[in-house]
Amino acid sequence: MNQSLIQLQKVSEKKSRKIIGLMSGTSLDGLDIALCTISGSGDHTEANVTHFMTVGYTPAQKLKLKAVSSVEAVALKELCHLHTQVGILHAGMIRSALKEWGLEPGDVDCIASHGQTVFHDPASAQSDGEKQTDGEKQINSTLQIGDGDQIAAQTGILTISDFRQKHIAHGGEGAPMAALVDRILFGNEKEDRVLLNIGGIANYTLLPAKSSRDQKGFTTDTGPGNTLIDNTVQKFFDQPFDKDGLIAASGSVRYDLLRAMLNDLWFKEKGSKSTGPEYFNLGWIERQLKTEGLDLQSVSPEDLVATVTELSAVTITQNLSRHPAASQKSSIYVSGGGAHNPVLIKRLSELLPDADLQNFSKLGFDPDAKEGLIFAVLANEMLAGEGFPMETESGVKKINFGKISFPE
Repeated sequence: MNQSLIQLQKVSEKKSRKIIGLMSGTSLDGLDIALCTISGSGDHTEANVTHFMTVGYTPAQKLKLKAVSSVEAVALKELCHLHTQVGILHAGMIRSALKEWGLEPGDVDCIASHGQTVFHDPASAQSDGEKQTDGEKQINSTLQIGDGDQIAAQTGILTISDFRQKHIAHGGEGAPMAALVDRILFGNEKEDRVLLNIGGIANYTLLPAKSSRDQKGFTTDTGPGNTLIDNTVQKFFDQPFDKDGLIAASGSVRYDLLRAMLNDLWFKEKGSKSTGPEYFNLGWIERQLKTEGLDLQSVSPEDLVATVTELSAVTITQNLSRHPAASQKSSIYVSGGGAHNPVLIKRLSELLPDADLQNFSKLGFDPDAKEGLIFAVLANEMLAGEGFPMETESGVKKINFGKISFPE
């Protein structure tokens, strides 16, 4: 039998596995590295994060990634090279993290690599004239770079990557995927919970109390989280993000601009959906304002930051309000970069007075490590489980996510 397959079987038969979960978000801040200890599988999965760090990208690295991210046209040569380069880069960051933690590659059973999203194009975000089809049905697509084979070869550790493609292959949009794991790790017997992640794009998972039989879980993107805030701050203030919400706090919400933005039909679509910075960006702001006869140049930068911050708060609230269990007397646990923005959190608290808004750390996990943990658990299920239940075109099926790369 192939030695790599023998090793794979040994890992799958372990009582617990040490898995490194990697996440690099659309903000391009750096690579989140979460070393997790995971036992069991499926509904019996137990996990904890033993080590965590974020390794920042250099300005040059960030510039390279930004040049190919969320844009409609790129040089194929550049994209091809970056796919390899990002894999090598992430492998080097993993080796450095292990050294800092006093660990060897042999101490780790698997790496779960999300990769760097360069384009996400679900059907729900495509305009009528741009709908992609295979002749019969609309096509969802997404692309993450950072070759898993490079990571495996450079670290000597079994690597699972490219998780989102299987979700699309079975009729999903490739996002959001956290709900697959949220239900298992964070559901509660008596408490209705909402896990709200405010990354570049905001999304949430509704987890009704397990004792409730008349409610179903739900997950969706709600629209921009930090992406429009970051875009405007980077353009007008030459800063990576609005630290502590100070810029938003110094401005005033322009409600005429806010109304123009809220007129976008994407916000009115119901059901589970996904989006990305390919859709919500500075160009989108300008287009929305033009439809109302408004001019971006006539708005002070501070007011613009305040307005897009309010947009994030309002659209999160509007979506949650469609599900009474999510907005009334539920506990909302917030993670992602937006959890560090006090202006945004304050507005959410004001707009959701009946909900108990708390930091995700109340559940015993570093909120910044959550996405790395999610992909570590997805990898664990691939190694040792039967798959996660997913609604497909032919009914609910148990699906495993990711592609396996052996070190040799």
